[in-house]
This record gives sequence, structure tokens and C-alpha cells, in this order.
Amino acid sequence: MQPTQISGATLARIHVLEVIGNGIVGGMESVVLRLVARLPRERFTVTALCPFDSPFADQLRALNIQVVIVPMPDEPPWASIQTTCALVQARGIDVLHAHLENAHALAGLVGSLTARPVLATVHGRQLNMLDVEVQRMASTHVHVVSQHSQLHALGLGIGASHLSWIPNGVDTDVFQPGKRAALGLRKELGISDEHMPLIGFVGRLSSEKGPEVFVRAAVLLRSLIPSARFVMIGDGPMRPAIESMIVRFGLIDRLQLVGVRDDMPDTYRQLDLLVCSSHSEAMPLAVMEAMASALPVVATRVGGVPDLVEPGKTGWLVAQGDFQGIANRVAHVFDAAGECADMGARARLRALTRFDLQSSVNETGRLLLELAGSRWLAEPGEVTVDDTLPALARRGLRGPHFASGS
Repeated sequence: MQPTQISGATLARIHVLEVIGNGIVGGMESVVLRLVARLPRERFTVTALCPFDSPFADQLRALNIQVVIVPMPDEPPWASIQTTCALVQARGIDVLHAHLENAHALAGLVGSLTARPVLATVHGRQLNMLDVEVQRMASTHVHVVSQHSQLHALGLGIGASHLSWIPNGVDTDVFQPGKRAALGLRKELGISDEHMPLIGFVGRLSSEKGPEVFVRAAVLLRSLIPSARFVMIGDGPMRPAIESMIVRFGLIDRLQLVGVRDDMPDTYRQLDLLVCSSHSEAMPLAVMEAMASALPVVATRVGGVPDLVEPGKTGWLVAQGDFQGIANRVAHVFDAAGECADMGARARLRALTRFDLQSSVNETGRLLLELAGSRWLAEPGEVTVDDTLPALARRGLRGPHFASGS
């Protein structure tokens, strides 16, 4: 740990190694970027370990984070273990923070070999067997992002002293309602009528996100809301199959795929409603971002999504795979005069009061400090972290102080 000074108080700055199991454009990567960008540099030094070079690695470098590349399969090769151990010892790493099960496996082994604590963030709805095996073997600490995931982990036998629930957050200053850009998504889609409903899907085009469910709902909505247009934002392995469905169902003039975009705050403002048709979720960023942007959300009732969407107030929930239910609920939102705007306003308020990004970062930072065994002298009004790992174990199951009642 490196000492630093803030207003005369001596603080121990800890060095975190973020072990990141992928590098695509996805929710996990977004969470990592927002975390490392907001962790206070006077208290944390961050190095990143990635499985390959990518635009995501470049985004980390743009934050002045040193990036080291090592292969990271589910069964880590000796060269990756040796390189990571050397990195931990040479750079004075205090705690390893893993994202995805392959990263958890590598971090667990290295943490055991170097006597360093390991935090593993599970971004999905549930732990898989590799996560469970590593946790039991290496006594790693598991961080989940939804209450559903927390209960699942407890059911698998993860001890309460090694489990924390800290929800994801959204930057409500970045994602907020506002005037639609004249040259934005609607212009690109050839939509000149400001009142034409534009219904969106935002996410990776992969099986767990249920993009085929969205397409089938759009088929039904073609007759329920004849003026509506549909857009799918994102990319992934199911893109060819989704393109074939669009042709087969005669939706070429109604539903367009626009790929990954780097103007998401404005893109949400171009939409009127978001559909989350996932088969599996934990706490999806797209839903939180849409709500912060004052969009109603119609979503499948999976994972932590019910903690986000209030049925009848900020949107609607339907059963997994229920494309007919999605179509009916979307049509209902647009049938009642003013309902879409009212739901959007309530969604924005809920995001402001329940999904604070800084609270999520603060709680994750506090956990990293506790795992590193750090002690702080904090300025007045700040959270004082004086717990060691045994104290954390005595306290038992952790949950988010800022999500009570959700």
C-alpha cells in the first residue's frame, strides 16, 4: 500500500488489479470502465489485466490505466498464472478484482499463490459452477449485482461472510431526458414525423438477450400500432439469424439493425419506449439508462429486472419469452393519452432515487478497502472504513444501504 496525504490525513492508497475476462462492447465492460473512472485516484491505483487487446483496452488506457495482456481461458495456462503472479509481486498489488468466471479462476489461483485477497464480481443472473469451485477453493469474496443473484449464491452454499450485494448504478447526469438531436437516430432511419412511435431494443444480439423475442413482438405490433417503427441497437453472434427473421416476417421497412453506437445518451432520447426481452439478466444497464432517460420499459420478468421496473408505474413486466405479452403491453402504453410520458417521468424519478452510480462505486470501493485490510482517516462527512476482513466476516451478509425497499 502506498501512503498519500489528503488535507493532512494520511491514507493508505491500495493497488487494485482489475482482472477482466473479456473485452467486447458489453455491460460488464461498461461497469468496469465506470468503476475505474470514478474510484478516487488519491485512494486507489488501478492496473488492468485483459485477455486480448481491443478498443475496450484502449478505453482503459485513455483513463491512464496500465493494461497488461495475458491469455485467460477457463483453465488458465501456466504462463498466464506465472505472469500474473510476477505482476502482483512486482507492482505491489493489494487486491485482485475479477470480472467473469475465467478471470475469477485466474485471480483465485494467483491470489492463493501470492496471499492476496480476491473479489469476484458476478455480472450475470447467477454463479456458474466454475465460480462456485473457485470461491470454495480460494475463499474469494463474491459480489453480485441483484437480490435474485444474492439469493441464488446463498442457495449454492456461498457463505454470508464471503458475499456482498451491491447493485449497478447509472450516471443520471449523462443519461437524462432532453431535446432530440436533429441529426440523430430518427434522421438516420428516415423518420420525419416527431410523433411516430420509435420502439427500441438495446443489447448484445446473443441468445440470453432474447433478440428473437423482440422481433416476434414487432410482428404483432405492426397491426396493433400501425405507425410504429422499431430499431435494434447492438451487435453479436445472432445478427445473421435476426436479419433472416426480419426478411421472413416482412419487417424490412419497419425494423432496422443499427449496430453498436457511441452516442447512447442521445440515442435513448430518440426512442419512445425500450423493450428488454432477455431470457437471463442480473441488473441490465440498458434498462437503467433508459429509465434515467425518461423512457418507459416493457421487460421480461427475469433476474433483477423486477427490482428496476415497477409494473403500471414505470413500465410493465411479462413472462420470459412472452412476445405476445410484450406486444400487448407496448400497445397499452401508447393507447392511453399521456401514458408514455407519465411512465417515463416516473422512470426518471426512480432512477434518480434508486440507481445512483456514485453510491455503487463508493460501496465497491469500500469493499475493496475492507478486503485489502486497509484503515482510513477520512475527512468529516466521508465514510470511514476501519474494518478488516475478519470484521467483515463478523458482520455477515452485506447488502446495499441505498437500495432498501426496492
